[in-house]
Amino acid sequence: MTTEEATMKNAAMCLGSALLGASLVLWLQNGASTRSAAAAPPPKSRATAEDEPQPSATQRISFQATANETLLDDSLSDIISPRVYDENGLAPDEAVSAFVYEANNRSITNIATRFGAARGLFGENPTSDSGSGFILDREGHILTNNHVIESAQRILVTLYDGQEYEGELVGADPINDMAVVKIKAAPEALVPVRFADSSNLKVGMKVFAIGNPFGLERSMTTGIISSLDRTLPVTQARSIKSVIQIDAAINPGNSGGPLLNSHGEVIGINTAIASKTGQNSGIGFAIPSNLLARVVPELVEHGRFIRPEFGIDEVARTEKGLRIESLAPDGPAAKAGLKGAEIRRTRRGFVTFETRDITRADVIVGVNGKKTLKPDEFLSEVESHRPGDKISIEVLRDGQVISVPLVLK
Repeated sequence: MTTEEATMKNAAMCLGSALLGASLVLWLQNGASTRSAAAAPPPKSRATAEDEPQPSATQRISFQATANETLLDDSLSDIISPRVYDENGLAPDEAVSAFVYEANNRSITNIATRFGAARGLFGENPTSDSGSGFILDREGHILTNNHVIESAQRILVTLYDGQEYEGELVGADPINDMAVVKIKAAPEALVPVRFADSSNLKVGMKVFAIGNPFGLERSMTTGIISSLDRTLPVTQARSIKSVIQIDAAINPGNSGGPLLNSHGEVIGINTAIASKTGQNSGIGFAIPSNLLARVVPELVEHGRFIRPEFGIDEVARTEKGLRIESLAPDGPAAKAGLKGAEIRRTRRGFVTFETRDITRADVIVGVNGKKTLKPDEFLSEVESHRPGDKISIEVLRDGQVISVPLVLK
């Protein structure tokens, strides 16, 4: 091919490429115009646009939220999505609280105690105190604190439906601050609570208290378990062990009401607060349900909590332990071979002198392998058993610790 022919061929190829590019541009422009014409709405007059109703502020917010949904990743969308709420619009923690209340509010009673009556212009004007209680069974047994009904001449129990009944004291245990009252109500009006095992409790668990603070019936407060195994003094010599400490608000009138877990089960009975003013300070105490399970059946059956007899009448607290001062004659302790202080009597003329030799008295240092250096510790451990149980009492005798088996009576 000559140089002239090659030049003509290159010119032809350049002209063809130019014509092809121009055709492609024209095709794209025509296609875009066609699509724009098809998608564009018909023109409106000014009057028509002004007459059309405009979206409200709420609608505009809704439209904006809809437009922004595509910008959210899956994790953030799950957090703010309405799917976290149930059909009633409740968040999970709200649903739990509502469930606990709905499951138990019909089981809570108001307890008014009358200690006497004064006559006024309009008849009887009794003095009264208000507390709480909760239904144990459909026979009408109701549990409350002993200090709520102690020394009361009359007990008035009001159920969730407003019906008031005369309460009869069935049994009480002042040491554990429990009392059982019975009312004569129709079984269908009585909704018993459900109990849980309090040995499974953990600090930090959520709890709910329902009662009648300040006479406001069936009010619920929430909180957590602040501590476990607290000791709550009841008298100068006795205290309740394994008490639950909570931060849920416990005010006057809450005494005797139930402490509940997230399943709506009773884990204790609210009984006291630590406060300098008498009002809630964020430190409340509840007697655990496992102690209720041990005491309440005996209150219902016997009217009192039957404590096992061990046959030690008197002890004296020392640095080493509890020195046995006296034993019950023919009691379990005497039969087991425990030794108390020896009493010696001497007669001089018409006068008899009595001396007590403590040098040979046993000193109690433990029960069943548990160190007990205080009277309350000793009593609590022994009374956790039933009559007929066999226990071992560790005593210091002649400088050595020995274990003495003893059968409770």
